[in-house]
Amino acid sequence: MRQTDSIQKTAASLFAGKPVVFPTDTVYGVGVAVGLSESPQSLFDIKRRDAEKAIPWLVGSKSALQFYGCDVPDYALALADEFWPGPLTLIVKAANNVPQAFRAVDDTIALRMPDDAVALALIEKVGFPLATSSANFQGEPPAHTFDELNPELLAKVPAALGDGSPRSGISSTVVDCTGDVPRVIRVGAITPDDIARFA
Repeated sequence: MRQTDSIQKTAASLFAGKPVVFPTDTVYGVGVAVGLSESPQSLFDIKRRDAEKAIPWLVGSKSALQFYGCDVPDYALALADEFWPGPLTLIVKAANNVPQAFRAVDDTIALRMPDDAVALALIEKVGFPLATSSANFQGEPPAHTFDELNPELLAKVPAALGDGSPRSGISSTVVDCTGDVPRVIRVGAITPDDIARFA
């Protein structure tokens, strides 16, 4: 099994616009730095996945919701205040500073602040959000530990970061915040009842 790289080497690969593997609070992810990579295409290529859905972003602060989001409703801000950092992904209208290549077809962006020291340190180091998908080939289960990562996938990235601790393995809850009330798209660690309190 490949050894983990340092945060410096991993950040250097991100600065070069390359994809890297790293842990989040939920599962291991593969990602690129949004401001340093032209598009998320390399992630689709690595995962052998069609580019039909936009790649969510991991951000380093709650303020990123309004920086990268446009016309963000008050309930979305309240959700971020309550559950960030943590396993909650919020879909909002994309602000003008969101590159077209990283937007969904409906001009939205999915944002999450992970509750993970390694992921947050990496985001801080590069100074940009990380467009991130789970580090597994399409159809395979996501990895909860570094040792569960597919060696074939690891061979496709120049750097892979790990800390030896298992992740929760429970996906984030995804909430559409583009309407008048929050709409749960995917149920994960945070329940629909938790979200309904903010409607």
